[in-house]
Amino acid sequence: MRKRNERRNAIQAAFDRLSATAATARGAATNELARVEAENAKQEHALRIARHGVSAVARDPGEFEGSDRPEFRRALEEAVEERTEVFSEWTARGPDELAELVSDAAPGTASAPWREWLGSIGTADARIPAPTLWRFGTAHVPDAPEAAEFPAAVPLLDESHLRITCRSATLESATRDTAESLVQNLLLRMLSYYEPGLVRVHVWDTARLTGTLPGLFPLTRSGLLTAHDPTRLDDLLEELAEHIRRIHTTALLGGHTSLRSLAAETGHRGEPWRVAVLFGDGEPLRDEQQQQLQRVARNGLACGIQLIVVDLPMTVNNALESVTLTAPDAARSSMTGPHLTIRPDEVPPRERVSRACSAISEAFQSRRARVRTFEDLLPGQLWTQDSTGGLTAPVGFFEGEPVRISLGDTSPHTLIGGPSGSGKTNFLYGMLGSLAARYSPDELEMYLLDFKEGVSFAQFTPGSRDPSWLPHARLVGVNVNTDREFGLALLRFLATEMRRRADAAKEQEVTKLEELRQRDPQSRWPRIVAVIDEFQYLFAERDAVSSQAATLLEDVARRGRSQGIHLVLASQDVSGIEAFWGKPAIFEQFILRVALPKARRVLVDNNTTALELPRWHAVVNHESGVKHGNEVVRVPDATASETFDSLQHRLWERHLWEMGRRNARPPRLFDGSHLPDLTGTADFEELRPGAPRRPRVLLGQVIDVRGTAAALSFERSPGRNLAVLGSAQQDATAVLGAGAVSLGRQFSPGNAEFTVATLNEDTAEDAWAVAGTLREDGHTVTFIGPSELEDRLREVSESVDERGGAPAGRSETVPHYLLLYAVDAVQSILERKDPESRTSGLDRLRKVLKQGPECGVHTIGWWRSAQRLRNTLGMGPTDDVGAWVAFDVQGQELSPLAAGQPITWSPRVHRGLFFDRSVHSHPEVVLPFDLTEVVGSFPEEPSLADADPGDLPRPRGSEAISSNASGEETTDD
Repeated sequence: MRKRNERRNAIQAAFDRLSATAATARGAATNELARVEAENAKQEHALRIARHGVSAVARDPGEFEGSDRPEFRRALEEAVEERTEVFSEWTARGPDELAELVSDAAPGTASAPWREWLGSIGTADARIPAPTLWRFGTAHVPDAPEAAEFPAAVPLLDESHLRITCRSATLESATRDTAESLVQNLLLRMLSYYEPGLVRVHVWDTARLTGTLPGLFPLTRSGLLTAHDPTRLDDLLEELAEHIRRIHTTALLGGHTSLRSLAAETGHRGEPWRVAVLFGDGEPLRDEQQQQLQRVARNGLACGIQLIVVDLPMTVNNALESVTLTAPDAARSSMTGPHLTIRPDEVPPRERVSRACSAISEAFQSRRARVRTFEDLLPGQLWTQDSTGGLTAPVGFFEGEPVRISLGDTSPHTLIGGPSGSGKTNFLYGMLGSLAARYSPDELEMYLLDFKEGVSFAQFTPGSRDPSWLPHARLVGVNVNTDREFGLALLRFLATEMRRRADAAKEQEVTKLEELRQRDPQSRWPRIVAVIDEFQYLFAERDAVSSQAATLLEDVARRGRSQGIHLVLASQDVSGIEAFWGKPAIFEQFILRVALPKARRVLVDNNTTALELPRWHAVVNHESGVKHGNEVVRVPDATASETFDSLQHRLWERHLWEMGRRNARPPRLFDGSHLPDLTGTADFEELRPGAPRRPRVLLGQVIDVRGTAAALSFERSPGRNLAVLGSAQQDATAVLGAGAVSLGRQFSPGNAEFTVATLNEDTAEDAWAVAGTLREDGHTVTFIGPSELEDRLREVSESVDERGGAPAGRSETVPHYLLLYAVDAVQSILERKDPESRTSGLDRLRKVLKQGPECGVHTIGWWRSAQRLRNTLGMGPTDDVGAWVAFDVQGQELSPLAAGQPITWSPRVHRGLFFDRSVHSHPEVVLPFDLTEVVGSFPEEPSLADADPGDLPRPRGSEAISSNASGEETTDD
């Protein structure tokens, strides 16, 4: 029994302990649950307080459900305590930091009180980046100390559009007045910050015709503000859309995405900002208008269009800030959040606003009325722009603002038109000077050709009075109205350069010059601008030159854009260019059109703006001449003294400083009115003594870009003789003299022999001078007249036999060159037969022509007509004279000497045709050389009747044969 009681007591004690433990656990759980429920209730109250705002709840806590509960009171106390602690820390430094931030982002007028700037004229130009913030009021936290205030600002120009909403329906009229005042203050800040004209304002109000922003109306006198009809919103939206299209097709070239990025790279901004202020009534626009507004909003900022809309619903996938007016003196902004209140800035007095706008308008009118000069086209610093993406430069001014032309992928080529006296040359000078001042010679090269009879572009080359030249110019052609082949040569050069660049781009696995320059930055790939003035002369005749030029021009115009080659064609009238009939693809590539006063057919047919232009003006159109692309500009005088010439001198001095005088190369000048100098030819300078196996005979200058010499090789093979044809004595003797001197330059003294035969009285002086020059160079020279010709031909014929029978490679056989002046003048003498040998001098000459070249005996002869040459050759083959140069000979007379191919050629002064049957497929035009600097002058010039052997040119240390008047030969050592 006792044990049973002990066991029961132990069990009861364990049960009591278990019950006590369970009760303790239940109590702790109940307490924890009550604590969690109270904490949760407090958190819920804290969330509600935060949602409604601590200040609002603290002002009237009884308005909130559960405000009598202790959890609510504790949550409110903690929120107020935390808010007080945070604000005490923030008010110590936050407002000052924000004020400093706004001041840095909104310098000067953009953030200063209106009393400090209203009435002053802005000085910032377009090169200065726009402020990123513009002040419109003062922000503060409700119930915070007054020291906690800071400036409220919004981003505008290039940054964001602005939407203003008058939210309170009961205070709509009062808040609407506040909205107008807020807009007016922002506009005045912009207008007063920049130079007059850089900000243009458009105002549209759905409810008012002229009453909106009346304080700004003085700006309408100068066009800085335009008030649009409330019923014509479509016109305003279309104008803004058209401006966006124009900016994208003109200014935003070369990969630029906005005017701001363009200004950051180039240092200038060519377009003003356009601020469009739209006052609505809270109702959405019609669907078409709303869609157009959305498009303008999406694309406008990049093109300098700023929208400020008041009570007009708008959503856009672009930067858009908002200001909501909650009372006439209170607003909220997306920049500061919903819990801060903004007090709009004070409104300046109406009369002060009108005076300020009048001052801005008058300053703009004065600035616009000032006649701009050529100096205004130039940048502050030379050669700062990069041509990788294209070329752009101002060419004139509209309302005082520069208007630019752009050459790039979208507008690759330019067509300029205007009658005589309309100012084409002046416009070209202004355009080329503006480009040359901005782009260095490594960025831009120019090739300039003028077909009219003048020297407009000769200024770009060194002259006797001015040694400077335009560093960008690589070729200048003047007085080429009769040398259409030179224009063809320029197009060939451009086509070759285009293919060279295309091949380089292909190697780099790119397609455009811009990409090539990025992949190959070490190479030099400048953009090329080729200007052809009066280009219609190139297509003046229906012949092979016009056909080839049209084909090349179309190819360069079509494919040159991607390789950085830009054409600028200028003409008085393009309506009569028959070569372009049926080829609209050429002119379609000339996107940029410039029409000078009274110009026709440059713009599209229904665009007659140019017909009404005054002098010194032009229409610049980047839309292929369509009327909506017109920009009327005033072109400054670029041809007066101290304008372009002064700029050229500055550019030249800088080029010499950078390159050094030895490395600076002036442009090549091709002047059709002057003959080229033999000594100035690179081919002549390259000739050096050394007994060449294939001596080169320089005959004249080919009409090409590089000024290459027309050359004939005198290797030992049949037909290596030259005939000069025609009665133009000056040109013919120039060819003979240039050939002899160039041959003599390639041999050391004693290694070449010359026979100079003057066969009529008129050529004695020229032949004597050439013989004297060769003698001074140490060569063996024999000077003979008509009576000595037969004997000399006999000796040369015999030497041909000796050379032909000599062992191959005999070193003693030096080349022998016969210069025969006016061979046909002694035809009767040559036809006389020797009674003993039954052969004539003509037979010997034919033998020398036929067999001589293979033995090192070559003939350079002048026949005064093609028929006389055929008479000399007789019935034999014409290939004994393998090359010829013809002056004043009709083309059909030359066909038998050119393998029977038809030759279209009319004689021209100082121009000849050169044909080498072993090289040419068609003859090429050449200019004879001027030998003044290379052929010496010998004062004792004998006539053929009284020549004394003692007066004839003598070689030094060699044997020469000379003849007296009677024909007796003498030999001197």
